[in-house]
Amino acid sequence: MTGKTEKPAVETAPESGDLSADAVADYLSRHSDFFTDRLELLSEMFSPSRESGDGVVDMHRYLADRRLTEIDELRNCAQEVIETSRSNMSVQTRTHASVLAMMASTDMDQLLRVVGDDLPLLLDVDVVVIGQEPAPDPAGGPADGSAGGMPSSAVEILQLPKGGVDKMVGVDENVCLLRGLEDEQEYVEMLFGAASGLVRSAALVRLRGDNGVPDGVLAVGSRNDTFSPGQGTELVGFLARALELCLYRLAGPPV
Repeated sequence: MTGKTEKPAVETAPESGDLSADAVADYLSRHSDFFTDRLELLSEMFSPSRESGDGVVDMHRYLADRRLTEIDELRNCAQEVIETSRSNMSVQTRTHASVLAMMASTDMDQLLRVVGDDLPLLLDVDVVVIGQEPAPDPAGGPADGSAGGMPSSAVEILQLPKGGVDKMVGVDENVCLLRGLEDEQEYVEMLFGAASGLVRSAALVRLRGDNGVPDGVLAVGSRNDTFSPGQGTELVGFLARALELCLYRLAGPPV
């Protein structure tokens, strides 16, 4: 006597050659949870409108469409958060590598070469420069335009006019992010020189003077829209604070 054939544990969809509207409807009727993990398919479906003949709005259709729109928006927001997190992690890693490179410098020449040559590569920007105001006269007299207590270096530090840092960064401000530099072209040319025509966005960070090191600015320029007002400044500020300590250390013992 022949026994009944048992139903397979996992039912498969009909072969593509056997598909028909009735077959699909039958399959879905036996798998009511089919769309539970496939919500994206619903956004491609058309649901029938309810015709009342009295000009009544089909709220069921409206609410369903709004729910699908919300799902798409949430998916896009989640993707943006993921991409932003990846970008932030990359910038953080680059900043840490730059700080380690500066800390490894054993003299002022090496430090300035790291800033000018290595930091653009490590930070994925186009130009990095240090500018400094004239150091005050040790006797308390007016600034003489020299580097004061800074040791001589084969790598030139950009000399800024007295009060130049406040004009560029802003009084009582530590960081200034610039994008679209037409209004700041004078400062851009002063800081970046021959590369000024290349720079489209920049970060200017105050370097506080101490231990014979005059007040200055760390200027980071990019040909891309890397910097923009309103962005977070924690990492570029951390980079400048690390540079300050390196400058203090290599300028010599406290005077």
